Amino acid sequence: MATGEVRRWGSALDSVVVYAQGALCVRLARGTVPADGRVRVTGLPRSLDPGSLRARVRGTAGVRVTEARVEVEAEPLGTGTTDAARREVERLRDAYEAAMGRRDRQLNRIGEVQALRPVAPARKREDPHRRAPVDAWLELADFVDDRLTAQHARLAELEEALRVAEHELTVAADRLDRASTDAPPAHVETSVCAVLTLDVTGAGDDGADPDIERDVEVEVEYGVPGAVWVPTYRLRHRQGDDTGRLVLRASVAQRTGEDWTGVRVALATADLRRRTDLPRLRSIRVGRRQDAPAPSGWREPPAGLADLFSGYDAAGPRPAVAGSGGWGAVALGGAPGSAPTPPPPPPAPSMPSMPSMPQAYGGAPGALPAPGGPPRGASAERQRSVGDSFTGAPAPLARMAPPAPSAPGAPAPAPAGAAPTPPPAPVNGPPRPSGAELDYASLVLSGPEEQGARRGRLFPDAPLDPVAAEYRRRAETVAALPLPGHARRPRESAGSFDHRFDAAARADIPSDGTWHTVTVGEIPVGLRTEYLCVPSVEPTVYATLVLDNSTRQALLAGPVEVTVDDDFLLTAALPTLAPGGVRRVGLGPAEGIRVTRRTNVHESTAGLRNNTTVLDHRVHVELANGLARPVTVEVHERVPVTSDSDVRIEERADWTAPGADTGADRHAPGTRLWRVDLPAGATTALDGGYEIRIPTGKALVGGNRRS
Repeated sequence: MATGEVRRWGSALDSVVVYAQGALCVRLARGTVPADGRVRVTGLPRSLDPGSLRARVRGTAGVRVTEARVEVEAEPLGTGTTDAARREVERLRDAYEAAMGRRDRQLNRIGEVQALRPVAPARKREDPHRRAPVDAWLELADFVDDRLTAQHARLAELEEALRVAEHELTVAADRLDRASTDAPPAHVETSVCAVLTLDVTGAGDDGADPDIERDVEVEVEYGVPGAVWVPTYRLRHRQGDDTGRLVLRASVAQRTGEDWTGVRVALATADLRRRTDLPRLRSIRVGRRQDAPAPSGWREPPAGLADLFSGYDAAGPRPAVAGSGGWGAVALGGAPGSAPTPPPPPPAPSMPSMPSMPQAYGGAPGALPAPGGPPRGASAERQRSVGDSFTGAPAPLARMAPPAPSAPGAPAPAPAGAAPTPPPAPVNGPPRPSGAELDYASLVLSGPEEQGARRGRLFPDAPLDPVAAEYRRRAETVAALPLPGHARRPRESAGSFDHRFDAAARADIPSDGTWHTVTVGEIPVGLRTEYLCVPSVEPTVYATLVLDNSTRQALLAGPVEVTVDDDFLLTAALPTLAPGGVRRVGLGPAEGIRVTRRTNVHESTAGLRNNTTVLDHRVHVELANGLARPVTVEVHERVPVTSDSDVRIEERADWTAPGADTGADRHAPGTRLWRVDLPAGATTALDGGYEIRIPTGKALVGGNRRS
């Protein structure tokens, strides 16, 4: 069946999974399976990764996809198809260039007028001196001055028009750059489709006639670059409640080349480009009996294929193409009287197989480098044989360097005309092609104009697609977008674990490369308000929200908008909260709670011979609750820490050391805590202290011993 007769199915984007960088998109297409099973699913973006294409049949037993391939189609656009934004940019660019041309012409006119100078006629030697025509000079100066005044006034108008045209062009170009990349490029519409082959022979397994056309639904999955996301939150809390509503949102930016309209969105922290295949360790056997090698898809070339091009070569060289950088290929049936052309360069001398020479389908087994060293196998003459072959394009063979001087007793090198000595027979079996070399549908037969080992053989067709490369380059620019305040990349905050969050509703995300907010869902969290102060550092009480993540899903680090009693309070930074974890979120100073701290240090000596210095520290902290509700205040104090066994520190207070439930790993050594429950309008006093006993020989002489 011809390519144009393949049945075309339209598709609609159904779901998208956005990873740390990149996304996996799923499109759904529905149609009737033709007799030959070949369909073309249209609507795929230009920036997709061809190696990520997957397809399967949904909900229909007995029908399966046996082949999926990416094809690119291009066709000229009609007059009314080009989007209005691009037409506006082209119009404004033409207007800007016209305004610049008028300005430049005006500058040229001003230069011509400024160049006007009075020139006196040449005087001969015998002629007497003439009187200078001052009146004419003054008239010329007045003329130039009048003309320049008018020309400069006109220049000011043209420069203002040029500035306006430049501003309008800049605004239109910026609007086009920020617009969705789902629109086709100017004058040419490039579309990507997935060519699927459906197995209709097995459609009769469920009792139905396989010759009857069936309606099936096909799911096409593919990966695209140019999509990033960061988590954001909105926290609603009412004073006095022990629960809160934490709404998980995501800022998503994508420039994949297609608008995500009404799609199911999922967000993942995993790396889309990370390898997922498991390593395989092959066994090593000692003895004669070895495992049979797996089929490699390689076979010996048929004999006599080199004679296929003897008539082509006998026709003579092809005339050189004017303006080309090289000589034309040999043409069949070239006329003997054609224009003379320089003779083709002599062919490279025969060489043994080289490690850089890839394998060809039908080539010698030694053409593929063996793991761990150069290939062993066929001779150079066997490598130059042609036939039904497949491989990657061989690297160009460079001319061999002159042989080094032979060592005494070494065999002399073979003469130039002699055939090289064939290496020993292969012992590792036939070569095993790669996955690209086994993709038979993508193999292309090299024509007779090819020279050397490529002639008449099959090679994978992997041409460089500059259009697709440009689309992917533009898509990757979203990775450089500045992050919102307090936002962090999900790959950084997720740690060594990967998480996925599914949005509750479908969303619309245009392909414009800017941040768009998507609501994922509501997460129930335990919430209580506590107050924290460190009076030894600052006499201020700070309000905090203690979040308890009782769900099985982690909360990634990101900005959180805190709303208390329906009033927006501030935007804070939420740290990463693992399942079951507890963290604090600061809300700023609490003006309704006051704290004061007083210290007293008394120095004395003790011991039988007064050989111990005693530093008695007394700490007095007062708290006053001016709020209309009871509060819980956590007061942090500090006790010195010593590593000397002769120095003793004795505490005299009811404070406690931080435990595992209060995050002891986040506190400095020597931290002590007071937790006080204050009723509304109440005050309390906290007294504590410690003694430092230092031997007299180790006491500090002078200096500040009070802190």
